[in-house]
Amino acid sequence: MKSQKSIFGNKLLDGAFRTKCDRLAADNNPNLFLLNYDRKTLSVTNFFVVPKHFFIRDIIEERKPLAATARRAGWVGSNILLNRIPQSGKIYIVRSGQPEPKESVLSKWNQTLFLRDQAQEARGWLIEVMKCVEAIGKRDFEIDDIYAFEEQLSRLYPGNQNVKPKIRQQLQFLRDRGYLDFVSRGYYRLRSNS
Repeated sequence: MKSQKSIFGNKLLDGAFRTKCDRLAADNNPNLFLLNYDRKTLSVTNFFVVPKHFFIRDIIEERKPLAATARRAGWVGSNILLNRIPQSGKIYIVRSGQPEPKESVLSKWNQTLFLRDQAQEARGWLIEVMKCVEAIGKRDFEIDDIYAFEEQLSRLYPGNQNVKPKIRQQLQFLRDRGYLDFVSRGYYRLRSNS
């Protein structure tokens, strides 16, 4: 758990890089709870959880080693890249000072539990496609809307020479797990997670 007064930005300072990477590969990596508070009113303004199944290597950034003059010279820390986590991976318990309904929190939690059963690389692809779906900005979308991210996904996965078929495969998987609905040929709908 991490807490601070201000809203969390795109990066969150974290511990040792190598330790973090080792922990991600383990079965017992933890969930991350993030809390914002207001000292004047002694209240929680935002409180959300990033479930452990959203933690993949791609969201961990290696920081520069500490300078030779530092007490822990050469130590390498890490950043958690919050902007690399889809919105479905940020489950609010309290938002803008208001508690979210328990049923809504549990529904959002359960909507992505299928990711836990996936290997790291498979989870990476699924999470990236989920982010692309969210970036479209509408519940109903066409296959061409998601193909617009082909170049971006090619840069993330340069070893994959069949990005469009991989996108279709991920959409089918997300459909089979109840994250998306297949409306008709080439048309999909993001399920409401409220």
